[in-house]
This record gives sequence, structure tokens and C-alpha cells, in this order.
Amino acid sequence: MSPDQIGFVTLLKKEVMRFWAVLGQTVSAPVITALLYLLVFAQALQGRLVPGYDGITYTQFLVPGLVMMTVIQNAFANTSSSLIQSKVMGNIVFTLMAPLSPLEWFGAYILAALVRALLVAAAMLATALIFVPLPVAEPLALIGVFLLAGGSLAALGLIAGIWAQKFDHIAAFTNFLITPLSFLSGVFYSVHSLPTFWYTASHLNPFFYMIDGFRYGFFGHADVPIAQSLLWMTGFFIVCSGVALWMLMTGYRMRK
Repeated sequence: MSPDQIGFVTLLKKEVMRFWAVLGQTVSAPVITALLYLLVFAQALQGRLVPGYDGITYTQFLVPGLVMMTVIQNAFANTSSSLIQSKVMGNIVFTLMAPLSPLEWFGAYILAALVRALLVAAAMLATALIFVPLPVAEPLALIGVFLLAGGSLAALGLIAGIWAQKFDHIAAFTNFLITPLSFLSGVFYSVHSLPTFWYTASHLNPFFYMIDGFRYGFFGHADVPIAQSLLWMTGFFIVCSGVALWMLMTGYRMRK
């Protein structure tokens, strides 16, 4: 390992160990929550037909959406909670003093969030597959959607963590942005079943393309073409990453 890589690897290890130390909270809890959603909605809506998904049961349709929802929420939580904890506790100064470039900061936080999201997604899928058989029609699309979605929400979490001055700010960000957009992204329904206004509004929600693109990886078809989903996610990732890197480069709210 070259001297230039030591800081990046150390920060990455620190971020991974931070959530690894409380694995029951960071991985087991969201998996249990998602499985409860699966149990309740699968039982309540068992036998319901999903428009545009011939031959696919509602339970099968539900699993990819729930997995991606947990990826979205955990990727955001990992970066945002890490930064706000460091700021509130005052130990962020030690990271600021280290010879780390903004790109190294960004890369370490994003990769750590992707590791956590991958663990949660793998645990959720491994448990769900015991009860619900799922095909994997497009594995490359599945990987691409996961990386873009997880990376975008990790970058958004960086923005929230840098902007926030106390834990209440992160809670407001989660309660008024992340959770509503997650639930209105088509996790529990196909957008083709919505009235015209809400159908159109759904296509302005970047989380919709993450959910829909992830379903495409399993079933080989979705509510919108996969190219459209990938284009939206790429644009969202570029915007979030650009804002996060600008904040890191300028030291916005990092040294106060």
C-alpha cells in the first residue's frame, strides 16, 4: 500500500467498523422491518394481479421493491449518521486534520455505505428466497442499479450530514424526504394502477427509477424501459456527488 492510499483505506475501515460494531442494529433491524412489510402486505393482497407483470405473483413483485427500499434507507443513514455523530461529538476535527483529499473523503464514505447496503440487501434476499422464489433475468442491470442507487443515496447522506447541525436535522431530512419518496416510489404497487396525475408525478421521483430498475434485474421487464431508469439514476448520482464534493472542497459547515 502506497503512503497516498493509507488515509483513504484507514477512513474506509473506520466507517465499515463503525456500523459493523452494531451489526444487529444496522443490518438485522432493517431486514426484520422489511420482512414484516412483506408478511403483512403479502397476506393482505395475496392473489392480487399486478398490471404489466403477467405470471408474477404479488409477493414476488413486492420483494425487489422492499430490498431496494432498504438499500436506499441504509445507504443514506450510513453516511448521514456518521457525519452528524462526528460533528456533534466533536471528533470530526481528527479527520479534518488528516491529509485526506475531498475525493478520498467522498470515496471512503460512499464505499462504506455500499458495503452496508450490500449486507442488508443480501440478508434480506437470502431470507425472502426461503419463502418466495425469484428469477434473476438481468444480473448486470441488477448490479448497475444497486451501485447507482446506493451511491446516490450515500452521496445524499453526505449532503445531509454536512448540512445538519444536530440530530433533529437528520431526522427531518429522513422523515420529510427519504421516507415519503421511498413509499411513493412504487414499492407496494405498479404505477400503472395509479390515476393519471399520480402516474405522472411518480415519474418525477428518482426513487421510482431505482425501485423499477431493480425489479427489471429480476423479471426482465418493468414499468419503464431500463435505459430510462439508468439515465435518471446516473443524473441523480452526478448531481448528488457534485454537491457533496463541492461541500467537502469548500469545507461548508465542516469547520464550525
